[in-house]
Amino acid sequence: MGLTSNKVLALAVVLAVLLFVGTIWLWPRLARRSWKAITGRVGLLLATQIAIFASVGLAANQAFGFYATWADLFGQETAPGLVVDHDPAKGAGPVRVVDTQTVNVPGGSRPTTGGQIQKIEVSGQTSRIASPAYVYLPPEYFQPQYKDRKFPAAVALTGYPGTAEALIKGLHYPQTAHRLSAEGKMQPMIVIMMRPTVAPPRDTECVDIPDGPQTETFFAKDLPAAISDHYRVGVKAQNWGVIGDSTGGYCALKLAVHHPGAYGAGAGLSAYYKAPIDVTTGDLFHGDKELERRADLMWYLDHMPAPKTSLLVTSSKKGEDNYRDTLKFIDKVKAPTRVSSITLESGGHNFNTWRREIPATLQWMSGRLSGD
Repeated sequence: MGLTSNKVLALAVVLAVLLFVGTIWLWPRLARRSWKAITGRVGLLLATQIAIFASVGLAANQAFGFYATWADLFGQETAPGLVVDHDPAKGAGPVRVVDTQTVNVPGGSRPTTGGQIQKIEVSGQTSRIASPAYVYLPPEYFQPQYKDRKFPAAVALTGYPGTAEALIKGLHYPQTAHRLSAEGKMQPMIVIMMRPTVAPPRDTECVDIPDGPQTETFFAKDLPAAISDHYRVGVKAQNWGVIGDSTGGYCALKLAVHHPGAYGAGAGLSAYYKAPIDVTTGDLFHGDKELERRADLMWYLDHMPAPKTSLLVTSSKKGEDNYRDTLKFIDKVKAPTRVSSITLESGGHNFNTWRREIPATLQWMSGRLSGD
């Protein structure tokens, strides 16, 4: 049974309840001063607490999508992504659809009504990185009257470690996009949902690491080219946006700032503005000071030409660590860059806060992109 399985969570909860009841039931029998009784009391208390913590941890992981598998949790997922070259003559390409699922909306069983979510494998032609993703296709994509229409696309990125599934189950990107489009508040849009961790378990911070994973190249060049080749999406910056939370938010802003010719808009929800260096990232820059400075978005806005792109940043006056930095970032933006913001009175660095910001973010993104 997988780490995110409901059966695993149910089993942990049942075990915790049984141990709690058993502790109460057996406590009078263990109320002696013998070493056996003391060992029994200690053992029951420890087992009960471990079971309770495991239940809470599994529930939190399902809600927030920190880890996808047991191997991911225990740091055993170390193999880098590999690219398999496909023969174009056989109809293969950089995108391979491996599964489809319905969207959890009324009428979701019919693609023409609810749209569809496709699980894909993306192979980077330049970066040599392969990564899974989920693609939400709106209902219009399947309707005959739109068969020749191209749609704008937004890449949605999780934080670190995160799972792509959390963007569907926890942050509800497909459901929100479907509802807003049905209400006429945004245009139909394709959403590509991914984790920025394309070389797990390493947190590459969307950096082209010297002699390492070329993550920025994957997201800036390979991903838009692969999706445009497979789906009805244009190849211009005005056709593409990128949204992310936390680490994904930093990546989203950096991709829009560094690559305005690829992304016409970037939205960072609870983003930070400089790539951290810690045990999860390792040495990202290998002594390359220019690469390190470019990864600092504050430095970039001060020293590099202002990119022609649109940016959205979010924070909360209470509960977020990035509030002051976000104000500084906004103050540094110069034309032709456009910047917008969402500021909540209070909100933490969590899914509940981002769910409050995603509807307005999608509407903002829709207003800055086009399918043509």
